[in-house]
Amino acid sequence: MILIRLSSAGTQVPVLPKLPSRELGTDIPLLPGSPRRLSPRAVVRGGQGPKHGQQCLQAPGPPAQGLQGSVPQGSGQASGGGSAPNSSVINNYLEASEPVSSEARVSCMHFYDSQRKVDYVLAYHYRKRGAHPGHSSPGHNLAIVSNGETGKDPQAGAPGDIELGPLDALEEERKEQREEFEHNLMEAGLELEKDLESKSQGSVFVRIHAPWQVLAREAEFLKIKVPTKKMYEIKSQGSIAKTFSKILHKLSAPLKPRVPEHSNSRMKNLSYPFSREKMYLYNIQDKDTFFDNATRSRIVHEILKRTTCSRANNTMGINSLIANNIYEAAYPLHDGEYDSPGDDMNDRKLLYQEWARYGVFYKFQPIDLIRKYFGEKIGLYFAWLGLYTSFLIPSSVIGIIVFLYGCATIEEDIPSKEMCDQQNAFTMCPLCDTSCDYWNLSSACGTARASHLFDNPATVFFSIFMALWATMFLENWKRLQMRLGYFWDLTGIEEEEEHSRPEYETKVREKMLKESNKSVVRKLGTSGTEAEDEDDEDKLTWKDRFPGYLMNFASILFMIALTFSIVFGVIVYRITTAAALSLNKATRSNVRVTVTATAVIINLVVILILDEIYGAVAKWLTKIEVPKTEQTFEERLILKAFLLKFVNAYSPIFYVAFFKGRFVGRPGSYVYVFDGYRMEECAPGGCLMELCIQLSIIMLGKQLIQNNIFEIGVPKLKKLFRKLKDETEPEEADSAHSKHPEQWDLDYSLEPYTGLTPEYMEMIIQFGFVTLFVASFPLAPVFALLNNVIEVRLDAKKFVTELRRPDAVRTKDIGIWFDILSGIGKFSVIINAFVIAVTSDFIPRLVYQYSYSHNGTLHGFVNHTLSFFNVSQLKEGTQPENSQFEQEVQFCRFKDYREPPWAPNPYEFSKQYWAVLSARLAFVIIFQNLVMFLSVLVDWMIPDIPTDISEQIKREKSLFVDFFLKEEHEKLKLAEEPARRSQSSGHRSKRGPAASPAPSGRSQLGSSASSGSQHTSV
Repeated sequence: MILIRLSSAGTQVPVLPKLPSRELGTDIPLLPGSPRRLSPRAVVRGGQGPKHGQQCLQAPGPPAQGLQGSVPQGSGQASGGGSAPNSSVINNYLEASEPVSSEARVSCMHFYDSQRKVDYVLAYHYRKRGAHPGHSSPGHNLAIVSNGETGKDPQAGAPGDIELGPLDALEEERKEQREEFEHNLMEAGLELEKDLESKSQGSVFVRIHAPWQVLAREAEFLKIKVPTKKMYEIKSQGSIAKTFSKILHKLSAPLKPRVPEHSNSRMKNLSYPFSREKMYLYNIQDKDTFFDNATRSRIVHEILKRTTCSRANNTMGINSLIANNIYEAAYPLHDGEYDSPGDDMNDRKLLYQEWARYGVFYKFQPIDLIRKYFGEKIGLYFAWLGLYTSFLIPSSVIGIIVFLYGCATIEEDIPSKEMCDQQNAFTMCPLCDTSCDYWNLSSACGTARASHLFDNPATVFFSIFMALWATMFLENWKRLQMRLGYFWDLTGIEEEEEHSRPEYETKVREKMLKESNKSVVRKLGTSGTEAEDEDDEDKLTWKDRFPGYLMNFASILFMIALTFSIVFGVIVYRITTAAALSLNKATRSNVRVTVTATAVIINLVVILILDEIYGAVAKWLTKIEVPKTEQTFEERLILKAFLLKFVNAYSPIFYVAFFKGRFVGRPGSYVYVFDGYRMEECAPGGCLMELCIQLSIIMLGKQLIQNNIFEIGVPKLKKLFRKLKDETEPEEADSAHSKHPEQWDLDYSLEPYTGLTPEYMEMIIQFGFVTLFVASFPLAPVFALLNNVIEVRLDAKKFVTELRRPDAVRTKDIGIWFDILSGIGKFSVIINAFVIAVTSDFIPRLVYQYSYSHNGTLHGFVNHTLSFFNVSQLKEGTQPENSQFEQEVQFCRFKDYREPPWAPNPYEFSKQYWAVLSARLAFVIIFQNLVMFLSVLVDWMIPDIPTDISEQIKREKSLFVDFFLKEEHEKLKLAEEPARRSQSSGHRSKRGPAASPAPSGRSQLGSSASSGSQHTSV
């Protein structure tokens, strides 16, 4: 059978018949009558031999000089670590309307030969010439008919009559870039398979398989640690610790997921970076399963990232091609469906059943399986989230005890009793000018009693506890991180070389085109290796980035100013609303509650809206900076987003805690925002109760709304919108294919993975709510715990069911997030010190009890904190109109430490004010230094590396040296046997020309293996 291939000039070039299977490999049969389209880059893919009457399609690779019309040497062989010939990769194009029978397909995770595993998928959307959106083309312009002649579509015009429109030219250019990139992937040793572009437009999936030679080569290049033959028992703990561990293991057995746990096993394999010269060290039973799916996809992704495409301006990697819309997506496949019927089990289904359902919220997380399926980076996130959630349990218990203590002692609180005593009533000065009347302090009895729930001596103890809790949490995380690093073989891994981002390459190219001469312009066409070794002219300097830095600085200042402006606007709303409600007698009694509740809700809505805006702005600002690598981009994005979201979330809380009521002035000399509107004051019981309300509503609102609307509702709306869009677009899909879609089709319909930054950011902001203002809201850990129990399963379900499978990324730690957590922990000590000293009445009560009280109790404390004012000294026009107060008022009281009207210096700050101020500052200094000292002590007492892990690492090194020497010794023995045999055969050859016996396969393997490693030193 002679096949016809179209050359670039449009002529017909004969292609030799296919070689026998022993030389080229067997061919996949194509069904009779199917349209066959040949790409200049396409080559045949192997599979089952053709049946009688079926035809096989074969297309050579790009014609090399002197090889046109002939099959290149080595065609059809699996590409190894060396240079791959042009058509050494086996490929196949099948039409979607011609599915392989279900009997022939063993798994939807393989090529159509049911042998080679799909390690990665590239997806792109194509549109044939003249097929504009909404108008389908009835056929192909050119096709290869079964008899080998070139046939034309009857409805297509002659080649000379075709005029390429702008969209057609762009599509042709993208097609050429894709073909070149796929050819470069083939030359790198990968094997590709994709469907025939049989429709006028649609999506095509390029399936990628990495053969063993490529996996071995890249694993050695990436220094991937793999298990060796040697297994050893992990050293058991002491007798007491061992007994306690057994008891704990039995008690927690019902809470453990039913998955294999690697880190809890008593046996562990020695691991060593993969080396093709030391294959004898590894227990390679099956080359197809030696590397797991996550590792295989990681290896392919590394190849995709460094493969160049000269037609696309010499861009580097798949990310650049996706950014230029040459490909739409690139992703590894999930391990089948998570909800498939039957007993067949895969890792994805196991994760769904034991981890990603709300019904298993009480179980521990299968961290080892998460790491195996998603990679170390995502595994470390869920390990951190699990540890943080478990640490919230003791802090929640202590917080509930503190709250219950406040409830139990509320009847014994003397200041609140004095405020609620109507017989000993205090006449207070008006809260606003003209429309507000004098009022009795006893009317604020409810607020005073509620303030005691959170403003009591137990909150000071709880603040110290939470500061130490944050330190212990971070120390335990470092220990868990080291333990996981030991079991996951992350100890000693090197930082992987990162490739430049597409935006950075584009910026460098624009700079070179603007500032360079022709010789530098020609440099754009150099090879990828030369382009990677950039000199000073080929990279961006601080001068190139200065406009971006300036824009970043100005934009961040503007965003922070915008946040402060919105907070000030809410303050103005509170002041004006309070004044307006005070005019009406019906609403006058509930002014404070109404204003506080509505203002907090406004703050919450604004925070949620600005959160989304600031996230987009931070990403845009980071792009302007043009960071070189993805890691640098991610770190800068995290810092900007955290700064903006931190200011956004905590600005209204900081205002209530430290600024509200501090700049009010005094009766007769108030501070006015606008004409007639003066600054708002704290409630009679202090601002701590209002701070508690503000903190609780914002914290709960963010958690509930973001979890239920943003994380659950938005993805569902996106999925629904995409489904409606697919239904409205013209389709030519096969009904059988739509009923039984392939795994790559199912994964393509999922949301792309965008990173862990949103998940971390949400938890970091929550960590701030739990630690920064915990003195005002002891129940914050309780609500955080309830949220996180749901959050773990919500994130798990999202990763397993709603997102495409992320690329497995190896990392030793959680990166910059640990530094942010540590900074928040230290900052929380200062914040809580000021909350206790400035916002609460803890210090004034202590000063009164030990300096001014006659009997050492708090009797008379309320009277001590209230100053006198002569109402005759009120400014003209500010006196209450039509006062309905029962008695004539000569003096009114206001909360401050000032001299009375009859003193020599009336209304000046009194001695009590300075005594309380000095006590507050002293408390801040003592509290901060005490807690910092205790934190450092806890840090010193808890080692970063667990003792048993440190000993196991040392023991593992010693065991590996022994194992390595033993294996080397055995290998040398095997290598010496052929030498002895050759010497004995040499003696026999003197007597006759007898051929020396061939050595055994094992001896050959040992000899070849030893040739490259015999000089290895240990």
